[in-house]
Amino acid sequence: MAGSLVRMGAELRTAYLRRLGLEAEPPSVEALQRLHRRNVERIPYETMWLHAGEAWGIDPADSVQRIALQGRGGYCYHLNGAFSELLRSLGYVVTRHAGGVHGPDGPDAESAGNHLVLTVSDLPSDENPSGIWYVDAGLGDALHEALPLAAGDYEQAPFRLALEETENGVGDWHLAHDPAGGFVGMSWTTAEAEMAEFVAKHRWLSTSPDSPFLAVAMAEHRDATGVDIIRGLVLSRIGDGAVSMEPLTKRTDWFAALADGFDLRFDGVALETLDHLWDGVVATHRAWEAAGERRRES
Repeated sequence: MAGSLVRMGAELRTAYLRRLGLEAEPPSVEALQRLHRRNVERIPYETMWLHAGEAWGIDPADSVQRIALQGRGGYCYHLNGAFSELLRSLGYVVTRHAGGVHGPDGPDAESAGNHLVLTVSDLPSDENPSGIWYVDAGLGDALHEALPLAAGDYEQAPFRLALEETENGVGDWHLAHDPAGGFVGMSWTTAEAEMAEFVAKHRWLSTSPDSPFLAVAMAEHRDATGVDIIRGLVLSRIGDGAVSMEPLTKRTDWFAALADGFDLRFDGVALETLDHLWDGVVATHRAWEAAGERRRES
């Protein structure tokens, strides 16, 4: 994998695998799927770090450290950046690609690079004779398992996903998410991408007032039957056991929900950083409530 910024030692790899609840094993389709499932089940897609005022870069070395040793998560650049390093250290052939999550108007050049995509190759199976797998631990509520890089419809409860190869469009492959999911789709190119190619887009996503990631603090955990979501103070679930709870207005309850439901415990984080996070989340929720009240009165 060109452009790899980490040479993961055995101790760090063991710590990462410990968080996943897995042991190291040789590359195989079954092992890849175990790794993928555990990664999205136990390492949250989350933006709490942004709302806590933490400035994270996208160097996979830092992402691996936070995930393996500090119990944190991140968004696509962090999750897929670190996951690609774990896979490489276990002997998988991994390639990074530039992708773009898009809205209802479809893929466009502006969205390109707002997502980091992975593929794993040289793992043929009866289901996937090409041996190339689309791997993505950084889409929040989408993939639970890796998909064969082959056009078709795929069921991953509670969602139906569709892969298609694109011609004369934006990107070379496209993933269409289920209408019940959190985004419309994502396109990507098959060319190998270096992490440096994502720096400018990460800067915009993590600092611009127009970035959707700065609108509300959130976290997501995928599992075999659905996805747990917390947006601001509101905890909900899509899929089996779907529920939307009343806002968690007590600080202790909110942080307990992050710890128990999303494995976000903030061990070692300074109290003033947690104060900043909580105060900001409450302020955003109050502003949202006030806006709703104004709409009802108008």
